[in-house]
Amino acid sequence: METLRTILQVVQTQPFAVSAVLGVLSLFFFLFLSLRGLKHSTLPTVPAVPGLPVIGNLLQLKEKKPYKTFKQLAEKYGPIYSIRTGAFTVIVLNSVQLAKEAMVTRFSSMSNRQLSTALKVLTFDKCMVAISDYNDFHKMIKKHILSNILGANAQKRHRSHREEMIANILSQFNEHVETSPTKAVDFRNIFASELFGLGLKQGVGSNVESLYVKELGDTLTKDDIYKILVLDLMEGALEVDWRDFFPYLQWIPNRSLEKKIETIHFRRKVVMEALIDEQKKRIASGKEIHCYIDYLLSEAKELTEEQVSILLWETIIETSDTTLVTTEWAMFELARDKKRQDRLYEEIQKVCGNEKLTEDHLSKLPYLGAVFHETLRKHSPAPIVPLRSVQEDTELGGYHIPKGSQIAINIYGCNMDKSQWENPHWWMPERFLDEKYDPADLHKTMAFGAGKRVCAGALQAMLIACTAIGRLVQEFEWKLKEGAGGEDVDTVGLTTHKLHPLQVKLKPRNH
Repeated sequence: METLRTILQVVQTQPFAVSAVLGVLSLFFFLFLSLRGLKHSTLPTVPAVPGLPVIGNLLQLKEKKPYKTFKQLAEKYGPIYSIRTGAFTVIVLNSVQLAKEAMVTRFSSMSNRQLSTALKVLTFDKCMVAISDYNDFHKMIKKHILSNILGANAQKRHRSHREEMIANILSQFNEHVETSPTKAVDFRNIFASELFGLGLKQGVGSNVESLYVKELGDTLTKDDIYKILVLDLMEGALEVDWRDFFPYLQWIPNRSLEKKIETIHFRRKVVMEALIDEQKKRIASGKEIHCYIDYLLSEAKELTEEQVSILLWETIIETSDTTLVTTEWAMFELARDKKRQDRLYEEIQKVCGNEKLTEDHLSKLPYLGAVFHETLRKHSPAPIVPLRSVQEDTELGGYHIPKGSQIAINIYGCNMDKSQWENPHWWMPERFLDEKYDPADLHKTMAFGAGKRVCAGALQAMLIACTAIGRLVQEFEWKLKEGAGGEDVDTVGLTTHKLHPLQVKLKPRNH
């Protein structure tokens, strides 16, 4: 400050010195830019995976499980490397340290999403908490969803819905045991339907069993609605438009893909409008339920009708899918591992006794928490974080990352990193009982992300999955159907569903 004051005094008393002062300041500015550029130029570039001219490494990614391809490449090129996808450079991260650096330390340089054409349409141009760019709009809609659905206080308000869901699931399993004691039950069929019902109750206040949709000219069943709002959207989100990799060829039509995505988007749109119209009629009649749509219509006045529709749909689809993936894999692992299933049951008995396990018991059940986190690690529901775009030249892992690059964080690669996890392909909940892990930390793995874009639904996922796993083990002994021990996964729809729904034989426990 003193130096600046001196310079100003010189300028005022000696006008002839102005040009000299400006010259000195210009020199300092030039040197500053040069040194700044030198800093980047001295950093090494990210190791590149060799590819073909024009298309780069696209042929290596032709299967629909790129997270496994990325992991294989990491074994040869290291935890950070670059690939070319047509006109774009993608920096792939395969370690926890690099992922956290990207999500936390370098967040301001790479905070926005890079979406495919299909996702742009299906998310109404990033009008979702999970997909929107990090800006004022993102902060506003995240505040809305935390206030009414996913925050700690909101979760307390919705607890009765979760308890009713668990009761319904147990009732159906008990009915199956009574009527067909020797036959295996389809776990997914029952659990998915009840999860979808929970999403509807939180979103629109009731478990909708049927809905007339004028534009479709039909009355839809709950299964029809589930297919349109969840299954079709998860499949459509994985559709790849080759023009995404070559922007200069956008003028070439791709009508088959465009028509498919438009159809999925239209069907979702008219079903959501029908659901919202039903709730508007209810509200007009004076009946209040305190669900998400009531909140959005009364509190989120700054949102358009389309934005309200997408935000409501987001809570339904996210409640319905990823928690299903985690719970199904956890029950699969427990069903084929009697020793660990027995250990979990013994912990539950010691803490709960003759009481039914509830959310109040979860903090006293460390092994149950370990089962949850180990399942997230080995079977991460979302194996790759949606691409982020680099907004400015930055540094990552000691490498220079140029503006315009895309960042792919391979959660699967992070959770299978042998330098981080002992025997990563083994399912061993005990690893999370180590005192180095905070029992209250929901982010032991990278399944929920980290930093300012951390998953808003982490608490709900933990409450649903842990309570369900605990109650299911408390009530039944679980055993896989003969020949049902394979670990194949199906990533159609972005998430790591088992290729075949979990088939299990149940035996009621003698309390």
